[in-house]
Amino acid sequence: MSRDWMKTTFGATRPFMVGIGGCGMSGLARLLAGGGGDVRGCDATRSSLTESLESHGIGVVDDTPEARLPDDRDLLIVSAAVRFDHPLVVQASERGIRVLTYAEALGAAMAGMTGVAIAGTHGKSTTTAMLGCVLTDAGLDPNVIVGATCGQLANGCLGPASEEPVGFRIGARTVPQGPMADRPGLLVAEACEFNRSFHNLRPLVATINSVEADHLDIYGSLDAVIEAFAQFARLVPPARQGGRLLIAHDGAHRGVICAGLDCGVETIGFNPAADWAVSFDTRTRRVTLRHGDQQWTWTNRMAGEHNAINAATAAAVAIMLGAEPTHVMDSLQRFGGLDRRMQMLGERTMPDGGRVRVYDDYGHHPTEIDATLRALRQAERPEEQGGRLICVFQPHQHSRTRFLMEEFATSFEQADVVIVPQIYFVRDPQTEKHKVSSADLVDRLRSRGVRAMHLHPFGAIVEQLENLCRGGDLLVVMGAGPVWQVARGFLETGPERRA
Repeated sequence: MSRDWMKTTFGATRPFMVGIGGCGMSGLARLLAGGGGDVRGCDATRSSLTESLESHGIGVVDDTPEARLPDDRDLLIVSAAVRFDHPLVVQASERGIRVLTYAEALGAAMAGMTGVAIAGTHGKSTTTAMLGCVLTDAGLDPNVIVGATCGQLANGCLGPASEEPVGFRIGARTVPQGPMADRPGLLVAEACEFNRSFHNLRPLVATINSVEADHLDIYGSLDAVIEAFAQFARLVPPARQGGRLLIAHDGAHRGVICAGLDCGVETIGFNPAADWAVSFDTRTRRVTLRHGDQQWTWTNRMAGEHNAINAATAAAVAIMLGAEPTHVMDSLQRFGGLDRRMQMLGERTMPDGGRVRVYDDYGHHPTEIDATLRALRQAERPEEQGGRLICVFQPHQHSRTRFLMEEFATSFEQADVVIVPQIYFVRDPQTEKHKVSSADLVDRLRSRGVRAMHLHPFGAIVEQLENLCRGGDLLVVMGAGPVWQVARGFLETGPERRA
C-alpha cells in the first residue's frame, strides 16, 4: 500500500469508525492508517484494543448519545453491531458523508490488495490466525484481520509473542517474494456469513471449511445458507486470473456451491479422495497432509480433529500462495491458539487437595460444542484422574437456541454435568425472549440423560462450582457472550488468588 492508498481505494482520507474497539474494526483501522488514512473513532467500551489504537495515534472517544461527528471527517465506517438509526450515522447521512459497514469497507480494501478470505460455519478465526502466522514465518509478510486475539499474530509463531494479543497484523504493501512477488500485499481475513456480509469481499483465494445451518434468523433455512455460500464462491475470479477455492471435500455441500464456477477448485478433508487429504492421530496430535505425490507432517499443539483440519487448511493455502513447506510445518507446530478458542486459563486447588483445570471457549453452535468437548476429553482424559468434564454453556441468541434446539440437545454427550445460565440476548427482537428459555434446553438435556441445571446470575454459578467441583475435574466455560466471567471468577476464588 502506498501512502495514498486510502484516497485511491475509498476516495476519502479521514474516516471515523463507530465500534472501533472490536477485533475486526481495530484491525481495519490500523490497515487504513497504514494506507495514509487519518483515522478516528468511538466505542461504547474502553479496552486494551482501544488503548493500543490510541498509542498508535488513532484517536478514540466514547460512543454516547450526545456524540458528534467531527467536522473534518469524510467517511463513516460502522461495525455490524451498529444500527442505522445511530446518531452518528444520521449525522453523516445529513451531511452527505458516505457510510460503509465494516464488511463493505473490508471488501473495498481487499479489492485493492491480494485477498485471501477464510469462510465456513466453523473454524474461521483459528484458520485465519494460523494462516497469518504461517505466511509471516514464511517471509510473505501478510496483512491479517481476525475476529479474535492471538499473541503470535504480530510476529508469527517463530518470532517473539506479543505481550498484548491482537486481532490484526499490518504487513507489506507488496508481496515480497515467491510466485506472487510484487503483487499488491496479501490481505488475509475472515469471511463471515452473518447477514451475508461476506458477499462484500473480493478474494483472489478463498476457503470454505464447512457449511451448516446457522444464523437462521437471517436465512430462514439451510438451503438459503448454502445459496449464500454459493454466491460467495462465485466472487472468486476465474482460474486464468489466479482465482482458487479450497473447499471441504465433505460437509460443505460442494456439489451445489461449486456448480458452474470458473475459478480453480480443490477439496480438503479426511476423505482419502480429497485433493488435499488429511489424517490425524488424536493421541499424539500428529497431522499428515497429502497432495498428489507430496506429503507433509507436523504435530499440533491444539487438540481436536477440527483443529487438524484448520491447520491443514492453513498449510494448503500457504503452499498455494508460495510459502516454503518447511516453514509452514515449523510454524504450525508452534501455533499456540487464540484467546477464547479452547484456551487453558489455569488451575485451582480444591478443598480436597486436588486441582481443577479450567478452559474458556467461544463455541456457541452445536457442532462447535461437540467438537470442543470431544477434543478436550480426548486430550485431558479427566476420567483417568477420577474427574468429570463439567461444562458451563451460555446460549447465544434466543433465535439460534430455538432453531437448533434438537442439535444443542445432542451436542453435550461428552459432558458429565452441564450448567446453563440465561440466554445471551443480542440482535434478536424482544418477541424471541418469550419463545424459548435456558430452562427449555435444560429439560431437553435431562431427557437425554445429561445431568443439567439452569442457574443465574454468574455469581451463583461460581458458588455452585465451588460446591460441585473436585480434584481431577475439567471445567469448560463456553459461549460467545460474557460467560467467560464465570471461568475467571472461579479461578479468582481459589486459594492461589486469596493467598
